[in-house]
Amino acid sequence: MDNRVFRPFDAPERTGLSWEERWRGPDHGLIACWEAGRKIGKRDHELSNRAQNGELPILVWKGGVEKKTKQKVRHGTLKYLAQWQGLRGDDLDIDLGTETELVCSRTEMRVVFTSDVSKYAEP
Repeated sequence: MDNRVFRPFDAPERTGLSWEERWRGPDHGLIACWEAGRKIGKRDHELSNRAQNGELPILVWKGGVEKKTKQKVRHGTLKYLAQWQGLRGDDLDIDLGTETELVCSRTEMRVVFTSDVSKYAEP
């Protein structure tokens, strides 16, 4: 089984999908999040530029960083990572079986993006 979700940036937006197909398919909604990020990037160039410069801005999914905290590392969702990749103009490229660590260029906070809900769920 392939755990990698990949789509090239120039792939056309998918149309005609049901809610179930969009959010509960084998990609777990990551393609939908990435497509939303591409749309945001087209209309908000400043936000797209911030993401391209390595910033992890606040988006609808958990993973963005507003300010530096005492925590050494935070956790975020793979849905955030997918939307961020689309916002930057990157290909969607996520391995569901691994965690991805990024450091926000503005706050220097480390964020680990994971599929393990227990790591980013509110206590």
